[in-house]
Amino acid sequence: MTACAEAPAVNSLTAKEAADGWILLFDGKTMDAWRNYRKDEVSDGWKVVDGTIKRVGSAGDIVTREQYEAYELTLDYKISKGGNSGLMFHVTEQGNTPWMTGPEIQIQDNKDGHDPQKAGWLYQLYKADEDATNPVGQWNTLRVVISPEKSEIYMNGTKYCEFVKGSDDWNERVANSKFGSMPLFGKATKGHVALQDHGNEVAFRSLKIRPIAK
Repeated sequence: MTACAEAPAVNSLTAKEAADGWILLFDGKTMDAWRNYRKDEVSDGWKVVDGTIKRVGSAGDIVTREQYEAYELTLDYKISKGGNSGLMFHVTEQGNTPWMTGPEIQIQDNKDGHDPQKAGWLYQLYKADEDATNPVGQWNTLRVVISPEKSEIYMNGTKYCEFVKGSDDWNERVANSKFGSMPLFGKATKGHVALQDHGNEVAFRSLKIRPIAK
């Protein structure tokens, strides 16, 4: 009989993940690793519900207390019918909102959502040719690799895109997007991870990050 690889439980690390340098950003019980954007604490609109970080009311965007440069990040999300949210990286607090500095990976219900930018796309910059999302009510897993050499986005194990921040291709796409008029957008090489409150119910779990040494 072949031994099965150790599978991580929800909101936990396997022994191998811990040895490889993974860090939990949510333990299923507290939101100590997070705070609201430009605030010291987390608003009442975000609650820990059944082992998830859940947007239950007017909440505002939340960011990690720590800042990260190059890393691999994974999380599970469950979006509501017609719902919208987002995951942002390299966010600084120089802008009025996180998306003015940090590029956003779209999270939404692709079937009944109203935004033409689909889940897993890097908002207005890089899209996918297929839809690997699961239906509303089911969990989806985002995996993101952010590094100066090459960044990648995966949805439920399917590679959606790759890009190099600051490359000619990147700069051209930014210039042709709504972010072209924002001088701070995408410029930071280190920053917070952010979860977006877009006015809809969304839940997150198993948020974990592995810093990559330069």
